[in-house]
Amino acid sequence: MTKLEKVYLKLSDPACDSDIDSAFDVRSNIIVSFLFLGLMLSVPLGRLSAIIWFALYPIIASTIQGISFGKIFRNSLFITPLLVLIGIFNPILDKNVCFTIYGINISYGWISFCSIIIRGLLSVQALLILIDVSGFINLCRGLHRLGVPAFLTDQLLFIHRYLSVLVYEALTMQRARSARGYGKKRYPVRVWGVMIGQLFIRAIDRAEKINRAMIARGFSGTLPPEYRKSVKMRPADYIFIIVSAAILIVLRFYNLSDIFISH
Repeated sequence: MTKLEKVYLKLSDPACDSDIDSAFDVRSNIIVSFLFLGLMLSVPLGRLSAIIWFALYPIIASTIQGISFGKIFRNSLFITPLLVLIGIFNPILDKNVCFTIYGINISYGWISFCSIIIRGLLSVQALLILIDVSGFINLCRGLHRLGVPAFLTDQLLFIHRYLSVLVYEALTMQRARSARGYGKKRYPVRVWGVMIGQLFIRAIDRAEKINRAMIARGFSGTLPPEYRKSVKMRPADYIFIIVSAAILIVLRFYNLSDIFISH
């Protein structure tokens, strides 16, 4: 089974959206994750020692939720080239010396560059943990229960659900190419351009057919209310939010590195 076939099977089976039984309600996971992102990203770039403490969150969160942090860390590395591209000019533009180690001057530009890398990786890791624990479908439902407008959450659900349409068309084209390629695996850029264009046209045509079928069955633009059934949060969820928020606020407004160094 190819990787594309595995992706198609995963997307086409909503029951496999998440295999993890979270200990907390999806809304509490969303609130804590966004608290982490907001407080961590609000730390100034020059306070690298304060940002590093936030690296404990994905480690502890993945352990509590029963997820392999190693897998989360490896999956987050895909954004590293983009982060490097964002901050690569900081060491060149800001050469003011921050501190010296064994005669080597470390500028504020390098500090901000490292801060951008760490902040980006931690943000992606927090989102990956949230999606792995909740599943994308439950995540959208949780966002709606927290007050996000239905037209936004419904669109996210449709995008996730009908990604399988795009993947199926790509899978069909891959099989046709393999059957007619006589073992050839590499193709010129021009051929790939034509295939991408054909994939776009085929996906649009299939999406139009699905949309007409939904309208014929009474679809009015939003999912029925029973699809977004809500349950009450338990006391454990509120305790989880309060404790997590207190710890994150302490990490944001108190630099623990300075406290430990001073002692």
